[in-house]
Amino acid sequence: MNTSENQNTIFPKGERASAAYFTGTAWVNILVPQDETGKYSIGNVTFEPGCRNNWHTHPAGQILLVTDGKGYYQEKGKHARLLSKGDVVVIPSNVEHWHGATQDNSFTHIAVTNTTEEGAVKWLTPVTDEEYNSVNTY
Repeated sequence: MNTSENQNTIFPKGERASAAYFTGTAWVNILVPQDETGKYSIGNVTFEPGCRNNWHTHPAGQILLVTDGKGYYQEKGKHARLLSKGDVVVIPSNVEHWHGATQDNSFTHIAVTNTTEEGAVKWLTPVTDEEYNSVNTY
């Protein structure tokens, strides 16, 4: 990371995200592995341009706090939402969705993920290039 990138980040990038769940390069910095009650974790996720995660669900929902860049959030069967710094996304339990950067911008968000006995996330299929390239925002 160069000096100018360091000046624009709140948290360090962390570790490279698993290619099993992301198309492109993403970085995950777990800020709170799990709170003392075991109910949630908090992570900072940075997507490089064009990167997105697979379709997935959260048994107990998730909240995204966008801190930098431009990205998308899309629920299955709905138009994608264009996101930028300051946006908040409240994702209901078990709603199939994906999120990631736009083609030309990096994208960073803090993810507050609730945890149940089922876990925090159920990973599904990758977002295809066709799905990603045909994003319609509102």
